[in-house]
Amino acid sequence: MIELFLKGGFLMYPIAVCSVIGLSILINKAIKYSALLKEIESSPNEILKNKPLIMQPVLKALEDGCDEQELSVIGTRQVRGIEAGLSWLGLIATIAPLLGLTGTVTGMIKAFMVIAESSSVNPSMLAGGIWEALITTAAGLLVAIPIHIGHHYLERQADEIAFVMKEMTMSLYRRCKVGI
Repeated sequence: MIELFLKGGFLMYPIAVCSVIGLSILINKAIKYSALLKEIESSPNEILKNKPLIMQPVLKALEDGCDEQELSVIGTRQVRGIEAGLSWLGLIATIAPLLGLTGTVTGMIKAFMVIAESSSVNPSMLAGGIWEALITTAAGLLVAIPIHIGHHYLERQADEIAFVMKEMTMSLYRRCKVGI
């Protein structure tokens, strides 16, 4: 495995960094979103009793008598906090295959340089450049594809959290207006 990594050339290092950062964000967000959904997918009475951290600004605003527009701004601010970091996943999913493609180009350049510098070429002389081209392409794709899938999954989870929060906020707001 290390041998393949080294044959991929210098572009394998930024691809590896993309992999580590992307997986870290992905795992962190998946755990966080799962916990958030469990906290807020309950009855209004449970929300008022447990006061989940994500709902505390909304609950405070309701206590202070905020209107729907102010609640909307507070909710949007909370959702933006939830979504923070997701754009990095999109960026990594875009950059990783481009790094792999760059490795393809540099590998092929090396192969053609061998051809240009030699009067007779045998396949083993070209192998290093071709190895680099294929390995970096594969590595870039192997990083990008799961990160891309995870990014879309987490976007869907964030949307679900935003919807549940909005639904709960409106339910609590109606209760406050009626005086329950």
